[in-house]
Amino acid sequence: MTLVHHIPGGSLEPFGALLLRMDTEKVSAMLRTMTPYNTGEVFMQQKSGGLFISGNGIDAATPFVAALQKAIADRGSQGSTSFLYDWDGVTFAVTYGDFSRIASEWMYVSASPISSVTSPVVRLSRMIILVSLCALLLAAVLSWIASRKIYSPVRRLLQTLLPEHAVSGSRVDEMTLIERHWQNLHGQRHALQYTLSEQLPHVQQSFLHQLFQGYLYAYSEQDLQSRMKQYKWEVENCVFVVLYIQLTGISSLEGKFRSGDESLVSFAAVNIIGEMAAEHFGRAETVNLHDLTSGILLIEPGSGPEQGRVQAFGEELAATINRMLKLQATVAYSAPIDSISGIPRSFEAAKQAASHCRYGGGNQVVSLEQLEREGQGAQLPQYSFALERGLIQALRTGEAEEADRLLEEFLETLSGGGAKVIDVQQGMLHLLGAILHAVLEAGIAPNQLFKGKNLYASLSQIHEPGMILSWFRVQVVAPFLKELCERSDAGIRRTIDQAMLYIQQHYMDNISLDSCADYTGTSPFLLSKSFKRVTGINFIDYLTELRLDKAKELLRDTDLKMNDVALQVGYQQSYFNRIFKKQEDITPTRYRELSRHEGEKENGTR
Repeated sequence: MTLVHHIPGGSLEPFGALLLRMDTEKVSAMLRTMTPYNTGEVFMQQKSGGLFISGNGIDAATPFVAALQKAIADRGSQGSTSFLYDWDGVTFAVTYGDFSRIASEWMYVSASPISSVTSPVVRLSRMIILVSLCALLLAAVLSWIASRKIYSPVRRLLQTLLPEHAVSGSRVDEMTLIERHWQNLHGQRHALQYTLSEQLPHVQQSFLHQLFQGYLYAYSEQDLQSRMKQYKWEVENCVFVVLYIQLTGISSLEGKFRSGDESLVSFAAVNIIGEMAAEHFGRAETVNLHDLTSGILLIEPGSGPEQGRVQAFGEELAATINRMLKLQATVAYSAPIDSISGIPRSFEAAKQAASHCRYGGGNQVVSLEQLEREGQGAQLPQYSFALERGLIQALRTGEAEEADRLLEEFLETLSGGGAKVIDVQQGMLHLLGAILHAVLEAGIAPNQLFKGKNLYASLSQIHEPGMILSWFRVQVVAPFLKELCERSDAGIRRTIDQAMLYIQQHYMDNISLDSCADYTGTSPFLLSKSFKRVTGINFIDYLTELRLDKAKELLRDTDLKMNDVALQVGYQQSYFNRIFKKQEDITPTRYRELSRHEGEKENGTR
């Protein structure tokens, strides 16, 4: 291939030419730069068909080139300058174009196998797919590990909240189950909060009742503070004052209250006490003990309320209860204490202080400190042993009216002279012990008679005379007398039969009620009472009547002297004459004369 340049250039009549011969190999190398592939075909030719050069360095058209030239010629002037061409089972991508150089029209053609075109893309795609698959696998593994890590707390939460879910095998997703359970718990929380707000006053009352009664002695100070904080009490840097209120006089309100109304009266009194305490003190909690007694816990910061302030409150409270409920109130209060664990001891001390007040003395306000300074007094209670013996004897003989009279007199004597409540209680407890001793001596089991009741505990809770008297009548005296009455009918008749037989066998001796009682194994008083009840006459009247009947028989049927007759029936003659005349309105001698005269008249008539 030679490049010709006319001299001068562009002249129609050049006088010479510049010939540049081109290196075929370099031209072929230049043509190969038109395709990046080592396979296929690339060539350039004049359209006039004069010159031809191939990228393979061949200057003649091969069959493949000829086929391409024909395919291009068949396409004509179509718009697209590239197409696919199949040759010998291989598909080629053919690209061609025209250009003008040195007054000539040239055409270039590039044909590359599709496999050569797509092989880099396939390799790259395969590489991308492989990398993507590896990334997906890695992502799957990481996702599985992450899901395990993320689901682990969900699983633990589900096992904690709904352990039955794993057993039931429910197909509902876990988050839905947790959401449902949370909604359920949320509803329960609101319900429990409402219930707690409603029940908190009752819980507080129960806690204070246990605290006052000493049931929380095993708790430490920190535990007690923690519990009181849970119950919405602020107790840090606070001191406490305990008040004990005891109501009396309910038995004197005739017709207004019945037996068993003590709880109702206590409820009304506690409402009054609570309202008044709230008016006088910042934080005051009232406890209803349901037996006409109640307690107040004052909680105040700093050094606590002054003693004069508490004293004034107690006096006003007692006057208000007296005016509104017609009852007397005894108010005992402790000194300020700085620990919760000391509250039970102070409450018990306040109760003891109330028991040292005057018995039946109306409204009273007692300071525990003042009571300790003044002492508990040295006056001894007026315990009547004589009345006790008389009461026991009346109970043994079944004299209900006499026993009731002696019981009332005993209580009046015991509670007289400004006696204290504790003295009266101790005296009545001592009397109860004496009665229980008499019950045992009568051969009766107290547990069966009183149905297992703790009489000492019941009696120690009563603080006023009327209720003590009524309690003794109903709970102690009446069951004892009823049991004695049921047991004595058959036994007393046997005893009286023995006594009558003894009298009939020993009427001529110097017998008496005491000797007959010793013979029958009973007391003279009981024998006399029972004898009158069974026979209708007294013991001495029965003995006198028997002796006089025997004397009349001797006077009628024998000639014994009056002295001998008197001795035969157990009398001295002087007393015999007096008693005979008193009973028969005639002397023994006159009785004998009349008897014999009547006998002679009967014999004469025969």
